[in-house]
Amino acid sequence: MNWFLQQSINGLALGSIYALIALGYTMVYGVLRFINFAHSDVMMLGAFAAYFLAPPMAGILPAQSYSGAVVIMVLAAVICALAGMLIEFLAYRPLRQRPKLTVLITAIGVSLFIEFTCQHASVFGAATRPFPKLVPERDYQWGGLSVNSSDIGVLVVTALLLVGLWWIVQRTRVGVAMRAVSFNERAASLMGVNINRIISFTFGLGSALAAVAGVFYSMRAQGIEPLMGVQPGLRAFTAAVVGGIGNLPGAALGGILLGLVETFAGGVPILSNYRDGISFAILILILLFKPAGLLGKVQVEKV
Repeated sequence: MNWFLQQSINGLALGSIYALIALGYTMVYGVLRFINFAHSDVMMLGAFAAYFLAPPMAGILPAQSYSGAVVIMVLAAVICALAGMLIEFLAYRPLRQRPKLTVLITAIGVSLFIEFTCQHASVFGAATRPFPKLVPERDYQWGGLSVNSSDIGVLVVTALLLVGLWWIVQRTRVGVAMRAVSFNERAASLMGVNINRIISFTFGLGSALAAVAGVFYSMRAQGIEPLMGVQPGLRAFTAAVVGGIGNLPGAALGGILLGLVETFAGGVPILSNYRDGISFAILILILLFKPAGLLGKVQVEKV
């Protein structure tokens, strides 16, 4: 029982990171109906933003403090939000009226451009860098279970961000406009909704969530490098599809489920080498038997 509870705690922490990344995928898909494959690279940019912000912040705020970590996360989120809006303005907005396949290929190209540009020695370089400790890490022991303070932090922050995101989408004018654009872009435009502003806001909000996820992921990883977003990005995309692409609660649920599956599979010696395969096998099963995802709804498209 202790093993089961310990793996559940670890899986929830990992799944919360996947959920934050998956929310960015599902928000963009919900509004524009395409997958922004550069989203995982924005997560990487958030990690590097925090990496470079940590030393100067240590001279202003106490090092390895919660206040300093919050400030660094907020600044990294702002930087990535601006980066996400810039990507949308330069790469996706000129192609908005083009076929979806054109935009999809462009998204892959933007992802590769960011990755290989950041690998250049004049930018970040290809070497792995150790991520600084932003908060004092402490293991809490209770009933034979061990919970790290960073795991508690990611669970709390993810829950708060999910509640805040739900409030924005459901209770604000911007959220109403986002849902209107998702439902019918042309009708929303005729009703006075600024389409460009809403889509740019969506990219910025999703990129900010990716930055926070990148910081938490880096705190658990051995180090950061320009290709660090590839694997978590694929898993988060899988989580978004499993939960129901375009559905915010579905993305969160898919991320939690995927984190639990990976953690439990990694804790079983026979399955530890196949945990990636198990995750993608679940994706295949979902696409075969419930293509809309666990919480998604089947939508009929008229042609």
